[in-house]
Amino acid sequence: MSEFRIAGVIPARLSSTRLARKVLREIAGRPMVEWVWRAAVESGRMDPVVVATDADEVAAACRERGIPVVMTSAECPSGSDRVREVARQIDADIYVNIQGDEPTLTPDFFVPLLALFERPEVDVTTLAVPCAAEEIANPNAVKVVTALDGRALYFSRATIPFDRDGKGYVGYRKHLGIYAYRKAALERFAELKPSPLEQAERLEQLRLLENGMAVYVAAAPRDTIGVDTEEDLARAEKVLKNRDEP
Repeated sequence: MSEFRIAGVIPARLSSTRLARKVLREIAGRPMVEWVWRAAVESGRMDPVVVATDADEVAAACRERGIPVVMTSAECPSGSDRVREVARQIDADIYVNIQGDEPTLTPDFFVPLLALFERPEVDVTTLAVPCAAEEIANPNAVKVVTALDGRALYFSRATIPFDRDGKGYVGYRKHLGIYAYRKAALERFAELKPSPLEQAERLEQLRLLENGMAVYVAAAPRDTIGVDTEEDLARAEKVLKNRDEP
């Protein structure tokens, strides 16, 4: 990947509908966003790695900890739009959209995500893991099905594929919301209007598929804990307290 310049971007809103101010919530002695930033930096795959925010409080907290910040518009409707704003200020070949509420990410997640760009036909990548049995029917765990070459066929909150004959299908895969885009693909995505399937499922990545933009899915090393509730926060803290200091 040495021929590509890769920038990592962590969109970080202060407002959150389910868990207020979550990107600044302390976990094992650090704000959540710092755990995410450290994992990205320590991968050694991206330079720079920045936090993209519209909140002065988030920016101040990051700067206190030596974390680079790019201020973005409060009007950005999504994290992808924040990444696009950063792309207009920081030149790179590939941009990685890293969720600010994934504190249990580790550096090895970025290796498979970015390795797919060795294939010239790949413009957008993301990650998936085997879906735990208890999450197969959970609409908050997004499932993905792919073609044999790793290209995503569909993402859904529903249980896909449907095991019609009840034979015990074991290939369910859970999508992890980390994306990497070539610059032109990011620009095109941000120009597209929300699509019908995206609006029905409330899944932004379906906008890509509906507009004929291929998304390739790599295997992540393990599942993560995306933090949306106090319970998630406690689970993440338990994991991070047991982890060796970075």
